[in-house]
Amino acid sequence: MPREVYVYDTPDRVVIGTVGQPGHRTFFLQVRENDRLTSVVLEKAQVAVLAERLDAMLDEVVRVSGGVASVPAVAPADLDDDAPLDEPIVEAFRVGALGLGWDPETEQVVIEAQAIDPDAEEEILVEDDDADGPPLLRIRMSGAVARAFAKRALAVVAAGRPTCQFCGQPIDPTGHICARANGHKPHGSS
Repeated sequence: MPREVYVYDTPDRVVIGTVGQPGHRTFFLQVRENDRLTSVVLEKAQVAVLAERLDAMLDEVVRVSGGVASVPAVAPADLDDDAPLDEPIVEAFRVGALGLGWDPETEQVVIEAQAIDPDAEEEILVEDDDADGPPLLRIRMSGAVARAFAKRALAVVAAGRPTCQFCGQPIDPTGHICARANGHKPHGSS
């Protein structure tokens, strides 16, 4: 079966969103262009790293270009997107490898998300001409849209469970056993 490659060169919407309750959320990268909609599943850590590296890359593009590149320093307010994921949410695949780049000719960010390859010893992006490679999602977007995407992604990651002030681990609604507190809950916890 030939490799599935989902290409979005002019998406109408690119967002990170979740389904489920904190502690049990599934993270989706979702992209829509006209009537096409693709949703892929990522781990929370992948979302956080993608957003952080995206912001860092855009900062570097601005720095190297001397401010000439069409990349805003912060996400434009008019691009804020707090709406829920588009329905129907149908998982195309689970992401194993992510790629991030800047195309200086088009002044666009390129994000590639490749499905987990069960036969691979380590997750690396497979070249386009490999017809037997795992499914791939490729998204192109402007620097402004990328800033807004990263801003929302970081907010979605932060919206999960609160973290313990002692060990930094997430706290469930019922609390947690803190290793730094020798298994005891801090005073005032239930």
